[in-house]
Amino acid sequence: MEAARSVVSRTGILCGVLAPLLWASVIVLCGTLRPGYSHFAQYISELGERGSSTEVLMRYGAFVPTGLMHLAFAGALATRFGTSRPGVLAAILLGLNGLARIGAGFFPCEAGCEETGSLDQRMHSLSAGAGFLALVVSTVLWSVVFKGTRDLRNLASYSALSGALGLAFLLLMVWSAEQGSTRGLFERLSSGVLSLWILVFALRLARR
Repeated sequence: MEAARSVVSRTGILCGVLAPLLWASVIVLCGTLRPGYSHFAQYISELGERGSSTEVLMRYGAFVPTGLMHLAFAGALATRFGTSRPGVLAAILLGLNGLARIGAGFFPCEAGCEETGSLDQRMHSLSAGAGFLALVVSTVLWSVVFKGTRDLRNLASYSALSGALGLAFLLLMVWSAEQGSTRGLFERLSSGVLSLWILVFALRLARR
């Protein structure tokens, strides 16, 4: 039983390492396959918008698999930090982020991710927003857990800063959407900071 738990835990941590790498790789690849696409001005979700040439690759090569990986990582964290209530809660929030990312993959946004009122667009926007917020709160909450964990204490400040930056860039993305200029940049900065945090955390656990 203990050996099985160890295998599940290691698999979950491996998913935590691979998910950010897969996410970034598919975004870059899909952007390359879309002539005229701007990482600076367009949302990540536009790579998977309905009818686009990269829709299937982005939805089922990035959103869904990395969402599943986040769920697996969250499960490993809940097991490893099962005696800590904040740790379990932080793991649950990370898992909710994974579920939300899967939802964002199952429900593609419309062209330009414009709010058309369609069910897919509404569900995509809800999933993406909930996922970002759950991950931000989880990141900040982990900083509290790290403070009480001797060999992870030096990650506390980094975790809190990552959560704060993730939220700040997310708010700038929302503000920039009205301007129509740099929303893609700020979304990538938010996603990048939070994804890097997952990678660093998972690598640290892998070495632990």
